[in-house]
Amino acid sequence: MTLRTMRRARAARIGGDPFLAERAFQDIVERLELIRREFDRALLIGCPDASWRGRLRADRVDVVDPGPRFAAAAGGEPIIEDRWQPEPGAYDLIVAVGTLDTVNDLPRALARIRGAMRADALLIGAMSGGETLPRLRSAMRAADAAAGAAAPHVHPRIEASMVAPLLIAAGFTAPVVDIDRVDAGYRSLGALVADLRAMGATNILTERPRNWLPKPAVAAATEHFARAGDGERTIETFEILHFAAWTAGN
Repeated sequence: MTLRTMRRARAARIGGDPFLAERAFQDIVERLELIRREFDRALLIGCPDASWRGRLRADRVDVVDPGPRFAAAAGGEPIIEDRWQPEPGAYDLIVAVGTLDTVNDLPRALARIRGAMRADALLIGAMSGGETLPRLRSAMRAADAAAGAAAPHVHPRIEASMVAPLLIAAGFTAPVVDIDRVDAGYRSLGALVADLRAMGATNILTERPRNWLPKPAVAAATEHFARAGDGERTIETFEILHFAAWTAGN
């Protein structure tokens, strides 16, 4: 089992409030309602809430998820997107929510998704962008300074400007990308980290630190995060990249 799968399995066990994922998914549902088209067979990639399946407008909706627990709860199958062997040309709609930002090989994953789609089919989705978690990143730099060594504490995310070129390289046309920045207040650094664990959004880098931070580093990070706030809460920012693209028609 990969660390990414384990993180998602832990999120399923914790059962936290996936408020960012719900926000992104609801936005996608609203965008699909504006498209004057009936979809025959849809695929939902990433499903932390089993109710999502029934909220997509298509005659048939299949579900896959990198986390076996999430997949099973929605009656779907577990997959690793960049190793996936899909049925060629099966779908006229694919919705990808909150998983492609942590896949090992995003260009390959997009190519696999493209291979699963029919002509004139729609890919629409959302993932975390590069401007996510600026306060946490700053706090971790303070921790590194206290510890005397730098380490990759926060998983890197893709920049918005890179999404459209990657979609085109994978064989999609007419890509559209826009940004939704969400602010959330946290009473402490620990509360933010707990939320990230509940979302399966903590670090999965191979070169991540394997040992607990020393106490002085933890204290430095905690203090730095608190100083960025108003004495009661610190506002953290999450960047959601919404994207859509089509496959070429016949």
